[in-house]
Amino acid sequence: MAAPRRAWLVFGFSAEEAAGEPSPGPGPRRLESGPEGIRRVWPAWSYAVLETGAGLEVRGAGPRRRLPAGCAEALPSETHVLLRRGAAAEAWPRAAALRGELRGAPAWRRALPPGPGRPPLPLLPGGFAAPRPPFFTELPAAPPLRALALGHEHVLALGAAGEVYGWGGGRHGQLGHGGLESEQQPRLVEALAGVPMRAVAAGGWHSASVSEGGDLYMWGWNESGQLALPSKAVAEEQVQDEDAGAGAAELPPPREQPGAAFISIQAFPALLDLPQDVEVGAVSCGSRHTAAVTRDGELYTWGWGPEPRHAAAVSAGKYGQLGHGDSTSSDRPRRVEHLVAEGLQAQEVVCGPWNTYVCVLEQ
Repeated sequence: MAAPRRAWLVFGFSAEEAAGEPSPGPGPRRLESGPEGIRRVWPAWSYAVLETGAGLEVRGAGPRRRLPAGCAEALPSETHVLLRRGAAAEAWPRAAALRGELRGAPAWRRALPPGPGRPPLPLLPGGFAAPRPPFFTELPAAPPLRALALGHEHVLALGAAGEVYGWGGGRHGQLGHGGLESEQQPRLVEALAGVPMRAVAAGGWHSASVSEGGDLYMWGWNESGQLALPSKAVAEEQVQDEDAGAGAAELPPPREQPGAAFISIQAFPALLDLPQDVEVGAVSCGSRHTAAVTRDGELYTWGWGPEPRHAAAVSAGKYGQLGHGDSTSSDRPRRVEHLVAEGLQAQEVVCGPWNTYVCVLEQ
């Protein structure tokens, strides 16, 4: 029997839609890899940077562009691309990356010390970088960190002993400290103290961490069900969809949901119960949705769909980033049945703002 092959699929918002072109549909869509394969994906809103066996490649609505040799890591945004290039971290304008031409001087550059063992971007010696101004933030008193995730207004970091730190904007509870205040420096998420974590993820205004034992914790904004906690907006969307499906002559009277414990903000980390008590291996957060890969290779997603305003929205693929073949939102984890039906095992997941990339094993 042939060894399983790695492939990358994507569903949700596409580069074609970002460019105003017709959508290829809600997906999943297979990323063409070529003989060298795809190793990692870093998505922005309208394009993505991929690591292949031949180097880094930029894919958007136009032709693919290969970045110059020496580029080893990337963090893209809609204004700039942060790159680890040789012995330096550099920020280049988005337009230069889309052309595959890094000429002249970068918008920002910071030399890196020689030697192996560098932590992944955006961590840098003495602080961290971001793919938009200001490009570098010093953390002179920071504890030893092994990973860092950037949200829209906040930062999460994983310490050397598996502890979690949160700082930055906190108005949606995304820091996990129990309040809505902002923090200027890394502050330990005390609710997780004593539970070693192996990964952290930051979305638009929500956060997640995975423990060494495979438990998933979530906190922050739940407006679209991205924490997999009861969401008023999602409940109202589901009622509207049911009413629209009933037909104008069959609309039921308005329904109330007495005693519904809707949660808009979860300021402390909450332990998430996935179906069948599965153990989580990886998690990623988009702008308002979340995806998790279990240790046995299943993919679960939840959060913003977004909701279809009319039937044409589904057929147009706007946007279907949860991977369930529709554009509805969900405040409950749902298994992506397409992977199960095709016999695909999920290995990694990376959420863009409005899309989801998943690496699978296939025979």
